[in-house]
Amino acid sequence: MFKLVMSLLLVATTGPTTPVAAAAPAAGVIRVDQAGFAPGESKRAYLMSTAPAPAARFTVLDAAGRPVLHGRVGPSRGSWNAAYPAVYPIDLDRLDRPGTYRIRVGALVSPGFRVRPAGDLYGELVRDGVTFFRTQRDRAHRNDAHATVYATPHFATEDVIADADLTPIGGPVDVAGGWYDAGDYLKMTHTTAYGVISLLAAARALGPAAGAGPRAAARAGVDWLGRAWDQRTATLRLQVGIGSGNEAGTFTGDHDLWRLPGADDRDTDPADRYAAAHRPVFDAAAPGAPISPNLAGRVAAAFALAAQLDAARHPARARAELRAATSLYARADVKSPPEPLVTALPNEFYPEDTWHDDMELGATEIALALHRLGRPGARAYVRDAAGFARGYLAAETGDTFNLYDVSALAHADLVTAIRQTGGGHDLAAGPGALVGDLRRQLRTGADRAAADPFHAGGVYTDFDVASHTFGLIATEALYRSASGDTSFAAFATRQRDWLLGANAWGTSFMIGVGSTFPRCPQHQIANLTGRTLTGAVVNGPNDPELFADGLGDPMDEMVTCPADGKDRFAAFTGHGSRYVDDVRAWQTDEPALDMTGSAVLAAASQSVATSSW
Repeated sequence: MFKLVMSLLLVATTGPTTPVAAAAPAAGVIRVDQAGFAPGESKRAYLMSTAPAPAARFTVLDAAGRPVLHGRVGPSRGSWNAAYPAVYPIDLDRLDRPGTYRIRVGALVSPGFRVRPAGDLYGELVRDGVTFFRTQRDRAHRNDAHATVYATPHFATEDVIADADLTPIGGPVDVAGGWYDAGDYLKMTHTTAYGVISLLAAARALGPAAGAGPRAAARAGVDWLGRAWDQRTATLRLQVGIGSGNEAGTFTGDHDLWRLPGADDRDTDPADRYAAAHRPVFDAAAPGAPISPNLAGRVAAAFALAAQLDAARHPARARAELRAATSLYARADVKSPPEPLVTALPNEFYPEDTWHDDMELGATEIALALHRLGRPGARAYVRDAAGFARGYLAAETGDTFNLYDVSALAHADLVTAIRQTGGGHDLAAGPGALVGDLRRQLRTGADRAAADPFHAGGVYTDFDVASHTFGLIATEALYRSASGDTSFAAFATRQRDWLLGANAWGTSFMIGVGSTFPRCPQHQIANLTGRTLTGAVVNGPNDPELFADGLGDPMDEMVTCPADGKDRFAAFTGHGSRYVDDVRAWQTDEPALDMTGSAVLAAASQSVATSSW
């Protein structure tokens, strides 16, 4: 014990011990991953200084205020903005004893953080993310059980509809249940499928350690997709609800109202007929017509993942889910995909330009489901998947894992399916090419991180940085499992650090993690009830130009948040990026299924990959 205590009190140094000039008192803030660290992983915090503070001393204090580690900050990684001209890394690698700690630099003190087993750290993130999916359950819109199908409307500008009215073409259809897509009450097949895939892939990775949480939460999405895909008529429902009303102002949309969902079925205002009481349904394609391959592939993957997890305990249900997967997969329009690919109405809500990755994932998960159920035919789907992987590798490798690019999961699972069905000798893309592309995706993030003051691997000057960054974390675990290579492990930890507090704003982008997290998300239920939206992941920082016209006036019934209207993060705008925690700030503060799904999968995958820590 004496030796252990003394080792923790040693001064952290690098290189030979030479005299160090006295450092000026530091002024600024300390940023640290508020979820904490696992004992054996690489650990960094950051001093964000208002003036140069080279070689500033830091001390780590335990819960009782006792010093347990001393050291000096490392060389500055560069300026953040004019007010914070230096960002100094703080090396905490030797802090391995479980406990609660704070970092002190002069008079500055960091938020508290814990050192704890990796399973505890990541397990908490999984549980919190699953909690958000439960919050998103649509239990209110009972009229959705007998909804009318309408023709695809024409849009005037962005999501404003040009038509005088919507045109009914079918129904009634049952689209009750499912999940709300984001802070609104729209329900979308595209994002629901991604949520199901994320939850079920997480449950599969964790095995018995997952408990019932992820699978039970995913059931709401799987059941709703089962209603969205009508096998009898070969029709896939695309969306429930409209964002905005029409140009003439004769009807409103979901985004024109701010209310709790229980009020919708009772709304008798004729102008709100499509926004609330009688929400329209839209199809992805005409009945029996080929379906956009991005949708067909990913929804088929969701069904097939459900079949894999149900195979042991619910074999009859698993067989039904497999039939849903194969029937939808067969309807994919791979010969002449629509332009743009079908995702939502309007397409600008979720613009996507790749589809080979979705079809690769769909074919791969069907193959794995067939294998799990002891059914023949898996190798044919593996061949299909390899062909789609080759198409992706040839022309679509511009992104990393997120809602719009699921290739990382597809590649990793295809490697597994290839090994289960006879090897890769006769395939269009074998394990070497697939693992190589996983490394390419990680290298893309790692190169960005190497040049960033906070080691951020995501692009925080555009939408979806939180989803992309959680995607990089998941990809590292998938790559490690497929290749055995641990060289990106520290990179993955830095990405988690950035997401959960070790960033310029000092906030976690997952609600409920640590002491500083979004308090005013653009989410109607959270805003109107005052409840903490535990586990929700918000967009994160974005291009300041998106705020050029301000935040606008609050909507009727919206509770002002923050109460004083002040932007407490304004001083930290820098590097072409701004973060605002305000209920009006959809640009940075709206949570969504896809962002949180990425977090659940990332945490589950890393929990398994780092189980020895």
